[in-house]
Amino acid sequence: MQGSLREGWTKALEQFQNFDAGELGLPAGQGAVPQIRFEPQQLQEVHQGYLKEAAELWNQSLQSSLSLGDRRFKGEAWERNPMASFAAAVYLLNARTLMSLAEAAETDAKTKARLRFAVEQWAAASAPSNFLAFNAEALTKAVATKGESLARGVQNVLTDMRQGHVSMTDESLFEVGKNVATTEGAVVFENAFFQLIEYKPLTAKVHERPFLLVPPCINKFYILDLQPANSFIRYAVSQGMRTFVVSWRNPDASMEKATWDDYIEQAAIKAIATVQDISGAKQINALGFCVGGTILTTALAVLAARGQKPVAALTLLTTLIDFSDTGILDVFVDEGVVKFREMQMGKGGMMKGQDMASTFSFLRPNDLVWNYVVGNYLKGETPPPFDLLYWNSDSTNLPGPFYTWYLRHTYLQNELVKPGKLTVCGEKIDLRKLDIPVYVYGSREDHIVPIAGSYASTQHLPGERRFVMGSSGHIAGVINPPAANKRSHWLREDGQFPKNVQDWIAGATEKPGSWWTDWSAWLTRHAGKQIAAPKSYGKAGKYKAIEPAPGRYVKAKA
Repeated sequence: MQGSLREGWTKALEQFQNFDAGELGLPAGQGAVPQIRFEPQQLQEVHQGYLKEAAELWNQSLQSSLSLGDRRFKGEAWERNPMASFAAAVYLLNARTLMSLAEAAETDAKTKARLRFAVEQWAAASAPSNFLAFNAEALTKAVATKGESLARGVQNVLTDMRQGHVSMTDESLFEVGKNVATTEGAVVFENAFFQLIEYKPLTAKVHERPFLLVPPCINKFYILDLQPANSFIRYAVSQGMRTFVVSWRNPDASMEKATWDDYIEQAAIKAIATVQDISGAKQINALGFCVGGTILTTALAVLAARGQKPVAALTLLTTLIDFSDTGILDVFVDEGVVKFREMQMGKGGMMKGQDMASTFSFLRPNDLVWNYVVGNYLKGETPPPFDLLYWNSDSTNLPGPFYTWYLRHTYLQNELVKPGKLTVCGEKIDLRKLDIPVYVYGSREDHIVPIAGSYASTQHLPGERRFVMGSSGHIAGVINPPAANKRSHWLREDGQFPKNVQDWIAGATEKPGSWWTDWSAWLTRHAGKQIAAPKSYGKAGKYKAIEPAPGRYVKAKA
């Protein structure tokens, strides 16, 4: 056991040295590994704890069956196989001890976070359940099916090799526009960057201020329109909002030189102006989701610098504008990584969607990688149909210059919240000029936009603010329709926004169910009077229906 522990620590350190390499889509080996020291007493405590637990484990294995307490090793097959369960128990002990060593390391916070990440990746990859020879459940199934499960597993491997990623769901059962992204509408404008979709009203009257959604450009927009029962877009339409959505183009070689400024001027600002033109409204309401929120906020700051105020009320969903707390993603970003990316694609090129998707999957390796390796390949199973995981596998490219600007000026240098520091589209950015009502949503368990990162927006936007915290993660927290009657959200009605999110939470009240109803009531107050719903898409003589929703752009594959 001590030998495997030493091997694991060596592997973890090797992975730490190249933590940003290979299938994570990042460059390898950015300089020397920082010096890592250990307090001798702490090291001795970890070692003694390991020896004590190892002795207890051995005694327990001789006297009774082992209780593993890990869902990867649950089931009758594991309980009936003492060798497999013992191997799993040793693995869990080694993994815990390696993490204890990482926590005991005396180094700076970022190096410790990277070391912790490397240990987590090694531990996830080396689990006995990932290997046929040690996976009691897969072996039992192979015997029971007379090898058929292994044959299906090989076929699944070949299928996934052809498509370039591990299957998380049966992708053959989904088609965009047929059984996902089905809310009725039409494309009323398009350029090289996006299509603008207008949705058919579901009410006789709509509010006079139309509603524009800007989704993240690193994913397809239909996360907001998966099925009628959980479609945020359909919900907005049902609340009497004349709803428009930006559907980003999946970049190809023709867009390899597109910049952040291009996305602001030719996409976000153009979309706002087009919705104004179509509707005839002087002001609209707008929502940005994740990176879409960062883009939208930047666009509004550019317009504010030009003396324009086209948006009456802003909604930000799991959005970073202050990048002080980026959670686990911080381990991927430093000066060396950014310089490498700038050299590689800063003047032109493409950040491949599959590389980006792989990076995000490895943030939760057991749930989003190895779980499917075991099920698909070792057990020969076909993952069940799941619309959200189909969307998750539908990756999107990013132009290199856009991507590298975003890395440097937000994640690395956090300049968006520094008044006058950034120049975008020829204008100095100052978020203090965005004195409009804003609704900020953050998910409590979000590993991509930590709750503190979402909340930080309240410290920089000067207008009327409302913050709500939902339960669950980056996607499940957002896509939580009222009819499902799931989860909770937290509100604070005293109007106080302390600097630390934990202080805000301490004064918040838990509310059962979806946050959507609270948001809808807030947006209605800023949406203006009701007018007759339009009878046709677009605007006569200028913007006609180009094609039915969801349009061509969303169907393009990376």
